[in-house]
Amino acid sequence: MNNRQSQEKITAIYCRLSRDDDLAGDSNSIIHQKDMLTRYARERNFPNVSVYSDDGWSGTNFERPDWKRLISDIEAGKVGIVLVKDLSRVGRDYLRVGFYTEVTFPQNGVRFIAVNNGVDSANQSENDFAPFLNIMNDFYARDTSKKVSAVYRAKGNKGEHTGNHPIYGYLKDPENKQRWIIDEEAATVVRRIFHMVIEGKGVYQIADILSEEKVLCPSAYLAAKGAGNRRNSKFEDPYRWWGTTVSYILARVEYMGHTVNFKTFKTCYRDKHRKPAPKEDWKIFENTHEAIIDKTTWETAQKLRRTIRRGDRNKEPNPLTGLLYCGECGAKMYNERSDGDAYHKTLKDNYVCASYRKKTTSCTIHFIRTEIVRDLILDALRNVATYARANKEDFEQLVMQTTSDARKRSLQSGRTELDRIMRRTNELDTLLQKLYEDYALGRLPEKRHAKLSAQYEAEQEQLEQRSAELMEQMNAEQEESVNVDRFMALVDRYTDFTELTTPMLNEFIDKVIVYERRKINRYQYDQQIEIYFNFIGKVTLPEEETEAAPEAPKTLHVACNSSFAPIGDYLSAQTVETIALPFSKVEELTGKPLCKSAYKYASYWYPAQDRPLSNTIYNAGYDVDRVDLAAGIVYLTKAA
Repeated sequence: MNNRQSQEKITAIYCRLSRDDDLAGDSNSIIHQKDMLTRYARERNFPNVSVYSDDGWSGTNFERPDWKRLISDIEAGKVGIVLVKDLSRVGRDYLRVGFYTEVTFPQNGVRFIAVNNGVDSANQSENDFAPFLNIMNDFYARDTSKKVSAVYRAKGNKGEHTGNHPIYGYLKDPENKQRWIIDEEAATVVRRIFHMVIEGKGVYQIADILSEEKVLCPSAYLAAKGAGNRRNSKFEDPYRWWGTTVSYILARVEYMGHTVNFKTFKTCYRDKHRKPAPKEDWKIFENTHEAIIDKTTWETAQKLRRTIRRGDRNKEPNPLTGLLYCGECGAKMYNERSDGDAYHKTLKDNYVCASYRKKTTSCTIHFIRTEIVRDLILDALRNVATYARANKEDFEQLVMQTTSDARKRSLQSGRTELDRIMRRTNELDTLLQKLYEDYALGRLPEKRHAKLSAQYEAEQEQLEQRSAELMEQMNAEQEESVNVDRFMALVDRYTDFTELTTPMLNEFIDKVIVYERRKINRYQYDQQIEIYFNFIGKVTLPEEETEAAPEAPKTLHVACNSSFAPIGDYLSAQTVETIALPFSKVEELTGKPLCKSAYKYASYWYPAQDRPLSNTIYNAGYDVDRVDLAAGIVYLTKAA
């Protein structure tokens, strides 16, 4: 570098201090480094001295603000000399430090001097030991990281809080910094968030409500108190809540009064981003501080968060969604809703088996109306609560016995289904292997092989998914304990069971099993519904007298001058057990066309008030088995 160039370029003094360096005393301070290097530059007449310093930054982190500014100036050709106290001030990662000193600086014509190490890039004989110094600095960082990690783990294993700040809703106890106390202002918001979830609201709805009400978001609230990780940040909108923020609050176990340590980890000391640890690696110390949320409320909120709900036009999802399950295939029930149409003026709101609707299995519809389920749940809840209050000891014995028997049956059923899945999985493995052999030997066309392979693999995937669900369910049942006291505490919180509210539904009901309806007689159908309560499972109260099902009427009303009389005469003359009756045959016998409803709705063909044709069929001794609207045929079966 000639004299003129050196006069034009900067002599950059770089200083760095981390928290760990504070242990070494004043000799490493930013002021000491700056004074020493300035004096060194002045004694050697180095021109245009400019200072770059990063205070409180680790040597393993190269995202330091002034270091990045220095590198930017170097790459822009503004720097001629870089002065540091020693190589560790550049950093403690020997690979990165070596890259800068051996590649970046030389490529940009920068002279590098580490004063205390005797390193000067203008004198190559003095640089032979520099790589070893970098390795030693890196070793120092690694050793320091191990010591810090050991202290961190020791604190965590003793049940002490390992974070710098309490979570939203808590403050550090002024008399004991390791203890958390409730911050009532923030805790009120936390409790409200949990209660809104139990009321059926989603996380984004909750976020919008809090934003509209101008509630300070957690970061802004903590910053206003001089706490939190963003206490020096400026917030564009301090009242802006996000769904992810609400989800984060709902997931925190700490709100039940527990300390949770080791939820995150780093792969190595160079890694600046912590990763979430598996839950089995967490260490939980219960009841270390006062709870904001009780265990029942927290568990109910977690169950509701796992269920995806589709809102209607008013963004209000059906509160039963996620509670109803098919009694045959085990799939969740799918909610169907609409505002009706020109022919059906009433609101449509019912559930069907999701497997049937999506055609993932050969299950049946399992249709049931929302109104019916709500009425059944309210009746069951009212009866169980009344009986439990009046007969607490008998109720506890009843629940324990019922739950024990039901759990045994469920576990046995699960094992049986798992055995069936295993056998079918093995069969599919054999079939896939045989398919491949037939294809490889030319006995099976490629297109046919691809189609069959896809079918078998899809079935295998579905079986594996069901197997995992069964294992999870069986493990949960084995670990689950009956807790009558928790159920009774819930009952005591409610004084009125005249109306089924969403919070009541979510707090009391675990699940509802819906079975396919079955025919009792020509006139009546029955449908089995099983209701499982939180904490106590399915409860069967002492039997009460039930009314016998009404007998099927011998005939239904049909006007004496009905134009459908020829249909009755025709069917009465038949002796076969089953008849496929085309719509065209009906029109031929009556001499007039059927109305549009006959071709549009299957319900037209089933007996009901003011349905003369279907009632005529009933009176002739036949029941409707099914209706094929597309083919225009009604299939009839002779009544027993």
